[in-house]
Amino acid sequence: MGRRLAPLTLDNLPDLPKRCRTCVFWELDPVSGQAAVKAGTPDLEKEAWISAVLLEWGSCGRVVYVDEVPVGFVLYAPPAYVPRATAFPTSPVSPDAVQLMTAWITPGYQGQGLGRVIVQTVAKDLLRRGFKAIEAFGDARWKEPACVLPADHLLAVGFKTVRPHPTYPRLRLELRTTLSWKEDVELALDRLLGAVQKEPVLRPL
Repeated sequence: MGRRLAPLTLDNLPDLPKRCRTCVFWELDPVSGQAAVKAGTPDLEKEAWISAVLLEWGSCGRVVYVDEVPVGFVLYAPPAYVPRATAFPTSPVSPDAVQLMTAWITPGYQGQGLGRVIVQTVAKDLLRRGFKAIEAFGDARWKEPACVLPADHLLAVGFKTVRPHPTYPRLRLELRTTLSWKEDVELALDRLLGAVQKEPVLRPL
C-alpha cells in the first residue's frame, strides 16, 4: 500500500470531498459565509481563500493519498486567516499557535495509522516554521458530524483545555509531543478525524 501526503494546492483541491471543497465555514465570517451560500459561490470563495493563504503564508493543508486515491485531508492556518475564529467566545487563538480548522479520513481507511501520520506531518511542518502548538475550538455538546470537532475527541488525542467554555472550549496541543506518538493513540485519532462527515449548517455562534 503506497501512501503519501501532498501539500494542499489549487491543483489538488478537487480531491477533497465535494462537501468540504464547497464549505466556507472557517474561511469566511458568519455573514459572508451565508452570503456566499445564497449566491451559490462557496467553491469560488474556497479557492480564493486557499490561493491567498498559499501566497501570503504558505502551505495550509495536506491531502492524503493511498495508492494515489485521495482518502483524507487536514486544513490549518494562523487565526488571522480564519475569520470564523473570532466568532467563538473562547477566541483568540494563542499567537504562538496555528489553528486546526478541520480534518477527515475516509471511514474505509481508518485504523491504518493515517491519523497519526497526518498530525505528525503537520507538527513537523509547523515546528519548522517556528510554531509551538496547534489549537482548536472544540464542541463540548457535539452530537453529529460538523465543522467544529468534538472536544472529547480532541482531548483524547492529547489536546489540553486552555480556555474552558460550556459549549466551545479552546484546546491546545504542544507540537513536540506529537512526534513521539505511538499506535496507542490511533483509535482516538480515528474517532477525531472521522468526525467531520457532512455539510455543516452555517449559523451564527
